[in-house]
Amino acid sequence: MMSAVDNTSASPGSFRQRFGRVGGRLRPGFNGFWTWWTEALASWLPARLRALFGLAHERLLFRHDGADLHLLLQRGEGNEELGQIPWAPEAGGATEIGTDDPLAELLAQRIVDLPRWLLLPASAGLRRRLTLPAAAADRLRDVVAFEIDRQTPFAASDVHYDARVIARRGDQLDVELVVVPRATFDKALAALGPLGATLAGVDVVDGEGRALGINLLTDGQRRRRSDPWRVWNHVFIVVALLAFGVGLWQILQNRREVAAELKREADQHGSQARQAAAAKRQLIDRVEGLRFLQDARAGRPTAVEVIDELARRLPDTTYVEKLAIEDTRLTLIGQSSEASALVIKLEGSKLWRQPALTGALQPDPRTHRDRFTLTAELAVTDAAKSQPGAVDVRTP
Repeated sequence: MMSAVDNTSASPGSFRQRFGRVGGRLRPGFNGFWTWWTEALASWLPARLRALFGLAHERLLFRHDGADLHLLLQRGEGNEELGQIPWAPEAGGATEIGTDDPLAELLAQRIVDLPRWLLLPASAGLRRRLTLPAAAADRLRDVVAFEIDRQTPFAASDVHYDARVIARRGDQLDVELVVVPRATFDKALAALGPLGATLAGVDVVDGEGRALGINLLTDGQRRRRSDPWRVWNHVFIVVALLAFGVGLWQILQNRREVAAELKREADQHGSQARQAAAAKRQLIDRVEGLRFLQDARAGRPTAVEVIDELARRLPDTTYVEKLAIEDTRLTLIGQSSEASALVIKLEGSKLWRQPALTGALQPDPRTHRDRFTLTAELAVTDAAKSQPGAVDVRTP
């Protein structure tokens, strides 16, 4: 018989089942966020609290082995064997355990309320690897239904099937299709007797005895346990949202009244001050702008003058890819057949001084020219140096 399990522990209810359904009824994007958020919060709780509130990813697994039924408790990635019981539904053995729920008198209430899954052996199913577009992830089950006839010797109506994503590679998915013949599937469910109607899913194990993470049951066959707190949870959520909305509206209304009163006072006492400040700011901006233009014009060469001087000094075998003037620094990037002689050609100008090549020359096999980077210091007066500016000219 099965090892003794405490049946007196009080059931706190499945916290995850109660609140997970709330997120599941919203649109799919929020459902994914809700699952991620609840799992992230649950990871901060100790293992005992996660199990108490139903956040430990637990489920009750059945594995039928001849005349015995093995019961396993899955927590996360590990399985704990609860025991095994003689099981022969066709011989009436199930009715001896209990009429309503055969496991109600053997397991603790918290374990009885867990989702129940049947594990089929690896030999019961056929697995095929597929490569699908990433867009198929949203409707993966519907997409792989069209591949059953091509990938397996069965028709889609003759099997129970599901698929799982193994890996993602850019815009493609590595998917594994798992099919179980309908005859094999129905025989496995019939062997469970009354427990077959309580299943939330049917999975297949791999060669190492680990569940693949699929569900061969259709949506209509999956058992969804009713939550007695479901209606009250919805009522509490609606009341909380209404109270929260009324509170936010009241705060907003109070802020609006205070803002309106402050605005009236500011309009009464600050009109002349604002006009005077605006006039002063306008005058200062005009004076500073005029001074800046005068100093910049008198103390530094203009971009037009620099470009004109370069056009006269650069040879015809040279073309410029980038011309940048940053403060007092002139940067020239381009390609030329006479790159090594450019420094000599640019020396002696009144608009700049100290021209020099920066870095090594890089030959371009496509144009048979050398790519160069040349820098120089603009000839500006002390007054213009105090006025920073930048000009960037790029050739198309």
